Amino acid sequence: MTSFSEGWDSEARLVQGRWVERRPRRPEIAGQLHTEVSLMSWPAPQLPLPVPVPAVARAEPLVAWHDLVPGDSLTTPDAAQARSLAGFLRALHTADPVEAVRRGTPSARQVREQRATMTAEFDSRVLPLLPAERREPATALLAEVAALPADTLVHCDLGPEHVLTRDGELTGVIDFGDVHIGDPAIDLAWALNDTPPAFAAALTAAYPADP
Repeated sequence: MTSFSEGWDSEARLVQGRWVERRPRRPEIAGQLHTEVSLMSWPAPQLPLPVPVPAVARAEPLVAWHDLVPGDSLTTPDAAQARSLAGFLRALHTADPVEAVRRGTPSARQVREQRATMTAEFDSRVLPLLPAERREPATALLAEVAALPADTLVHCDLGPEHVLTRDGELTGVIDFGDVHIGDPAIDLAWALNDTPPAFAAALTAAYPADP
């Protein structure tokens, strides 16, 4: 077996050059991996790029396997790749959220409860540390976070390390551990704000993204 670079959530090893074996690093990650097992076989045929479709190999301690999604992390984003990613995101974001929740995806209610807990913690622990003139805009920002939409199946951890490429073409999207029903803008954050202008412009035109 060959170990991949250290992941925050799971240990991952390549087996016989064909399969990826994953083991949760922490107890709470087992629940995320079970969600992937329950969910990913459903959207995979609807998506224009390959994604991991894990299955449980051993229940206790949890071990899951899936076919290797080939490719390397995206390092030189271009407009053609942006259009390919836009097609992937359109398909993912139009998947039925009711069916996704039925298959174990965290629901809109759960996501809103998590946001409320997070913003309350920021309000009590972080805001008092800010200069007085920053507290009012920070409070307004937290209110906006709490009110974000929760109506779309989202990847929620989309960045260049999870978008794979080979010979200049996208070959897959990986790491769906944070998938949930949330705000589709989260999947555009990196793609529109930390990529070359040509990539961002092509993705905006092909998605399309509103302000």
